[in-house]
Amino acid sequence: MVVNTAWTRAVLPLCLLGVLDAEDRNYGYALLSRLAEAGLEGVKPATLYPALTRLEEEGAVEVEWGAGEGGPGRKYYRITEAGRERLRRESAAWHDLHGTVATLLGDREGGSS
Repeated sequence: MVVNTAWTRAVLPLCLLGVLDAEDRNYGYALLSRLAEAGLEGVKPATLYPALTRLEEEGAVEVEWGAGEGGPGRKYYRITEAGRERLRRESAAWHDLHGTVATLLGDREGGSS
């Protein structure tokens, strides 16, 4: 599936919070893999890491260094309670927007009319 890169950048923070909420903590490459598995395979490290840094600066995620698996240490990202609140709020807004766009496109169930 080809995904518009501007759309991906816009929803990337929400998607990252969703992944981190479901998986407790994770490191960058694993987050990229999880996003790709879900269909956002076009996300590049140059897009991912600035998004994670912004989420950290905003208090939505916290970072800790941990031992790597047979290699150097890794930065692990974990959602905070503020991040969970943001995820709840923005998820609701996303669902509202999705419903509005689907209505305007005449596509309520994912097919075309």
